[in-house]
Amino acid sequence: MNDKKLLLSVKDLEVKFRVRGRILTAIRNISLDIYEGESIAIVGESGSGKSVFTKTFAGMLDSNGFISSGELVFDDDVLADTSVKLDNSARAKIESIEKRLNEYSKLEAGAATYNEIQKLEAEKESKAHISAEEKEKTEAEIKELIARKTDIFNLKQTFDPSKEKDRIKKAAKEIADLEEKIKAKEAQAKKHEAEKKHAAAADSEYLKQYHEKLARLKAKYHEETSHEINEKTRQRNKLLAKEIYLSVGRYNPFKRNKMIAGLEKAFMKAFRIGVDVENEDDRNGVFNNVTFRVKFTDETEDKLHGNCVIDLAKIKEQKDWTQIRGNRIATVFQDPMTSLNPIITIGKQITSVILKHQNCSESEARHRALDLMRKVGIPNAEHRFDDYPFQYSGGMRQRIVIAIALSCQPKILICDEPTTALDVTIQAQILQLIKDLQKEFGYTIVFITHDLGVVANVADRVAVLYAGQVIELGTVEDVFYDPRHPYTWALLSSLPQLAQRNTQLYSITGTPPSLYNKITGDSFAPRNPYCLRVDTLYEPPMFKISDTHYAKTWLLDPRSPKISKPEAIENIHEKLINAFNI
Repeated sequence: MNDKKLLLSVKDLEVKFRVRGRILTAIRNISLDIYEGESIAIVGESGSGKSVFTKTFAGMLDSNGFISSGELVFDDDVLADTSVKLDNSARAKIESIEKRLNEYSKLEAGAATYNEIQKLEAEKESKAHISAEEKEKTEAEIKELIARKTDIFNLKQTFDPSKEKDRIKKAAKEIADLEEKIKAKEAQAKKHEAEKKHAAAADSEYLKQYHEKLARLKAKYHEETSHEINEKTRQRNKLLAKEIYLSVGRYNPFKRNKMIAGLEKAFMKAFRIGVDVENEDDRNGVFNNVTFRVKFTDETEDKLHGNCVIDLAKIKEQKDWTQIRGNRIATVFQDPMTSLNPIITIGKQITSVILKHQNCSESEARHRALDLMRKVGIPNAEHRFDDYPFQYSGGMRQRIVIAIALSCQPKILICDEPTTALDVTIQAQILQLIKDLQKEFGYTIVFITHDLGVVANVADRVAVLYAGQVIELGTVEDVFYDPRHPYTWALLSSLPQLAQRNTQLYSITGTPPSLYNKITGDSFAPRNPYCLRVDTLYEPPMFKISDTHYAKTWLLDPRSPKISKPEAIENIHEKLINAFNI
């Protein structure tokens, strides 16, 4: 892939959901590079994290979902190039930002002392309160008890009062016992907290030393932060002021002023604790508290120019997502009927997207929509333009969904199982259409599917997901003909096309692990017939097999025993050619 441009770089991505008072980790530290013009398939069982992973690309996570850590760096030249008008008002605002930064920069000289003060105060707080680890442990125990109580209560509701009185009585007693345990845990935590607070207040010798040391540090901090900054720092702040204005210039005046205030506050905090804003990563991190950074490149009499690094994981504003979602990253969902509005005509649904993202008239939007309808194979496009979705067949509706997705010529097209709701003949047509249009438009395909036959025909590379992690990554040839992870072996062994006559179809035993809990070792270990003892203790690293092929399994460690892949997928090359007509 070295000859292709890196389009989307995912680094250590973690996605969590708040579900009934508990945290579910759906994506666990995924790192993956996606290149311009390629087709990459994301495969795995239901619940492995395929759709959640790709929803992060377009900011479509459900309201209870959030990215807890990681990066999603989208390298798009069109979005990266930024310019803002440089008039008298803009110059005055930049000068005002610069003055504040110069004032806040005085705090940098006292950063070490400030951090000492913070450490001293945190130490005093820790003496008066239970530790964060103790508090977290107690809260987790209480949450677990509440979850058990809820499960028993829900089960109790299913019992028949006329026939299952004993079971209802037993469940009620269990609920009462759990409530007592919850109250006892809460009371114990409060008592422990009160004891710590009383002990800290009674330690007069420690408090005397604390106040003396705090007074010395505050005097030292005041002296350190009272000096003027040097010329080098002033020049840095002049550049920073321009970058702040560039980074918020796309918003309306009210929003812009609010975000400028937020960035000024973020830099004041950064200066106070000694963040090295000369370092690119650290500077980006300060900006990311409010919005992504636009790096200053040059300026003319009437414009400031900049270039931004777009980290999709850090985007907070809906306005920014509207520039990306649909325009640069589009999605084709699996059910075309639910993807289309049943009371709006087909033509209106296509033109509305074009008008939203493209600078054109209604007549030009109609012309582009008709052209797209012809490209996706809608016969008599002019006559079908004003039809409603129910007047189209399933395959034709999916063609319209593809047309809408391509209406703004996105860089990435996410296909979320786009053929699942269609019959086999139409599936082949839709897959061929997606491949043909890729050659014309040059977009990158991210294909989510359960169907390995689809993968064999569509993808250049394959990422196998299990329990929110990429456990094998490689070219189609790597993953199909030389699979290395036991889960990939199991997926391939489950292909009905590879089953022999009068033999039982292979199925993977067990179920995926609960993502509410922390997983120890290899997440596939409980279902792995080749499980080693180390799999139950330590998470395996991602082993490199070749420049294009990686797998996350201890079987690739040189110290592990040599295990052959299952007989069902031996000599798989010829079987796949016959099964899928590759």
